[in-house]
Amino acid sequence: MPDDKSEPAGPVERSDAAWREALTPEQFRVLRQHGTERPGASHLNNEKRPGTFVCAGCGQALYRSESKYESGSGWPSFWAPLDESVGTSRDRSLFMTRTEVHCARCTGHLGHVFPDGPQPTGLRYCMNGAALQFLPDE
Repeated sequence: MPDDKSEPAGPVERSDAAWREALTPEQFRVLRQHGTERPGASHLNNEKRPGTFVCAGCGQALYRSESKYESGSGWPSFWAPLDESVGTSRDRSLFMTRTEVHCARCTGHLGHVFPDGPQPTGLRYCMNGAALQFLPDE
Protein backbone atom coordinates (compact mmCIF):
# COMPACT_ATOMS: atom_id res chain seq x y z
CA MET A 1 0.00 0.00 0.00
CA PRO A 2 2.87 2.29 -0.83
CA ASP A 3 1.38 5.71 -1.51
CA ASP A 4 -2.01 5.50 0.20
CA LYS A 5 -2.29 8.52 2.48
CA SER A 6 -5.84 7.65 3.61
CA GLU A 7 -4.90 5.49 6.62
CA PRO A 8 -6.67 6.33 9.88
CA ALA A 9 -4.64 7.86 12.70
CA GLY A 10 -5.47 5.00 15.09
CA PRO A 11 -4.51 1.32 15.00
CA VAL A 12 -4.66 -0.42 11.63
CA GLU A 13 -6.14 -3.91 11.60
CA ARG A 14 -6.73 -5.99 8.47
CA SER A 15 -7.29 -9.60 7.53
CA ASP A 16 -4.41 -11.54 5.98
CA ALA A 17 -6.22 -11.32 2.65
CA ALA A 18 -6.45 -7.53 2.89
CA TRP A 19 -2.77 -7.27 3.84
CA ARG A 20 -1.78 -9.52 0.92
CA GLU A 21 -3.72 -7.26 -1.44
CA ALA A 22 -2.18 -4.08 -0.02
CA LEU A 23 1.47 -5.24 0.13
CA THR A 24 4.00 -6.74 -2.24
CA PRO A 25 4.81 -10.42 -1.53
CA GLU A 26 8.14 -9.41 0.08
CA GLN A 27 6.50 -6.73 2.22
CA PHE A 28 3.87 -9.24 3.36
CA ARG A 29 6.54 -11.83 4.21
CA VAL A 30 8.52 -9.31 6.29
CA LEU A 31 5.77 -7.21 7.87
CA ARG A 32 3.11 -9.85 8.52
CA GLN A 33 5.11 -13.10 8.73
CA HIS A 34 8.16 -11.77 10.60
CA GLY A 35 10.51 -12.45 7.71
CA THR A 36 13.97 -11.01 7.16
CA GLU A 37 15.34 -9.80 3.85
CA ARG A 38 18.84 -10.71 2.70
CA PRO A 39 21.58 -8.39 3.97
CA GLY A 40 22.44 -5.76 1.38
CA ALA A 41 19.16 -6.30 -0.50
CA SER A 42 17.50 -2.99 0.34
CA HIS A 43 17.85 0.08 -1.86
CA LEU A 44 17.33 2.08 1.36
CA ASN A 45 20.82 1.15 2.55
CA ASN A 46 22.16 3.90 0.27
CA GLU A 47 19.43 6.48 1.00
CA LYS A 48 21.10 9.62 2.34
CA ARG A 49 18.64 12.42 1.56
CA PRO A 50 16.84 14.32 4.33
CA GLY A 51 13.44 12.80 4.99
CA THR A 52 11.35 10.32 6.94
CA PHE A 53 11.28 6.53 6.84
CA VAL A 54 7.70 5.30 7.23
CA CYS A 55 6.05 1.92 7.69
CA ALA A 56 5.38 0.31 4.29
CA GLY A 57 2.20 -1.20 5.74
CA CYS A 58 0.40 1.81 7.14
CA GLY A 59 2.49 4.95 6.52
CA GLN A 60 3.33 5.56 10.20
CA ALA A 61 6.38 7.84 10.47
CA LEU A 62 9.14 5.76 12.14
CA TYR A 63 12.62 7.27 11.71
CA ARG A 64 14.11 10.56 10.59
CA SER A 65 17.06 10.43 8.23
CA GLU A 66 19.21 12.21 10.84
CA SER A 67 19.13 9.04 12.97
CA LYS A 68 20.22 6.75 10.10
CA TYR A 69 23.82 5.56 10.03
CA GLU A 70 25.99 2.97 8.29
CA SER A 71 26.25 0.04 10.68
CA GLY A 72 27.93 -2.36 8.27
CA SER A 73 25.18 -4.91 8.99
CA GLY A 74 23.64 -4.87 5.50
CA TRP A 75 20.31 -3.45 6.67
CA PRO A 76 19.16 0.16 7.11
CA SER A 77 20.12 1.09 10.68
CA PHE A 78 19.03 3.90 12.97
CA TRP A 79 20.05 4.98 16.46
CA ALA A 80 16.52 6.08 17.52
CA PRO A 81 12.91 5.92 16.31
CA LEU A 82 10.48 8.82 16.42
CA ASP A 83 8.57 9.09 19.71
CA GLU A 84 5.88 6.44 20.18
CA SER A 85 6.27 5.16 16.60
CA VAL A 86 7.50 1.64 17.38
CA GLY A 87 6.94 -1.06 19.95
CA THR A 88 9.14 -3.95 20.99
CA SER A 89 8.67 -7.53 22.07
CA ARG A 90 10.86 -10.49 22.93
CA ASP A 91 11.76 -12.70 19.94
CA ARG A 92 13.00 -16.18 20.82
CA SER A 93 13.26 -17.51 17.26
CA LEU A 94 16.49 -18.76 15.65
CA PHE A 95 17.75 -20.30 18.93
CA MET A 96 18.43 -16.90 20.54
CA THR A 97 16.63 -14.09 22.33
CA ARG A 98 16.40 -10.75 20.54
CA THR A 99 14.26 -7.64 20.83
CA GLU A 100 11.84 -7.40 17.90
CA VAL A 101 10.73 -3.96 16.69
CA HIS A 102 7.24 -3.50 15.27
CA CYS A 103 5.16 -0.58 14.01
CA ALA A 104 3.11 0.89 16.84
CA ARG A 105 0.15 1.48 14.52
CA CYS A 106 -0.21 -1.72 12.45
CA THR A 107 2.08 -4.08 14.44
CA GLY A 108 4.06 -4.90 11.29
CA HIS A 109 7.44 -6.54 11.93
CA LEU A 110 10.21 -4.04 11.13
CA GLY A 111 13.38 -5.70 12.41
CA HIS A 112 15.31 -5.90 15.69
CA VAL A 113 17.12 -3.55 18.07
CA PHE A 114 20.57 -4.30 19.48
CA PRO A 115 22.69 -2.58 22.17
CA ASP A 116 25.70 -2.00 19.90
CA GLY A 117 24.79 1.27 18.19
CA PRO A 118 26.32 4.74 18.27
CA GLN A 119 25.71 7.48 20.80
CA PRO A 120 23.58 9.19 21.90
CA THR A 121 21.45 6.05 22.48
CA GLY A 122 23.93 3.21 22.02
CA LEU A 123 21.20 1.34 20.13
CA ARG A 124 21.11 -0.11 16.61
CA TYR A 125 17.62 -0.39 15.16
CA CYS A 126 18.36 -2.85 12.36
CA MET A 127 15.38 -2.60 10.00
CA ASN A 128 14.23 -4.54 6.97
CA GLY A 129 14.10 -2.18 4.00
CA ALA A 130 11.01 -4.04 2.71
CA ALA A 131 9.17 -2.86 5.83
CA LEU A 132 10.00 0.78 5.14
CA GLN A 133 9.37 3.47 2.58
CA PHE A 134 11.31 6.72 2.33
CA LEU A 135 9.61 10.09 1.99
CA PRO A 136 12.12 12.82 1.10
CA ASP A 137 11.68 16.27 2.61
CA GLU A 138 10.22 18.73 0.16
